[in-house]
Amino acid sequence: MAEQNVPTHGSFAWNELATNDVAACKSFYTDLLGWEAEDMPMGDGTYTVFKKGSQQLAGMMAIAPEWGPVPPNWMGYIAVDDVDEAASRVEGLGGGVIMPPTDIPNIGRFAVIKDPGGAVVSIMTFLPME
Repeated sequence: MAEQNVPTHGSFAWNELATNDVAACKSFYTDLLGWEAEDMPMGDGTYTVFKKGSQQLAGMMAIAPEWGPVPPNWMGYIAVDDVDEAASRVEGLGGGVIMPPTDIPNIGRFAVIKDPGGAVVSIMTFLPME
């Protein structure tokens, strides 16, 4: 894995594409932007990391049937010091929690939220990288 620092609180730290056509999107972004694609096993599927040299830029995965009618989308992840604490304040600030804080093994803990205007974003506490 490429060397990374833990993102600072409040910074956009990751972007992730959820799609119904992984092969077409992999080809599209590698050809358009010169990214490299590295596939990694993930549970029952594959997670693709887009890179430029050794720098990891974004991830991609297939939309799972159990997600329901989710359209293809890019999701931004904003780093927070404590995702559980931040998620507990979302509703009081006029937003909503779509997915409560959930662990991603060896990566960190995230939640999907919406702001008062309805825009969706993820907040995440990243584990320190070794």
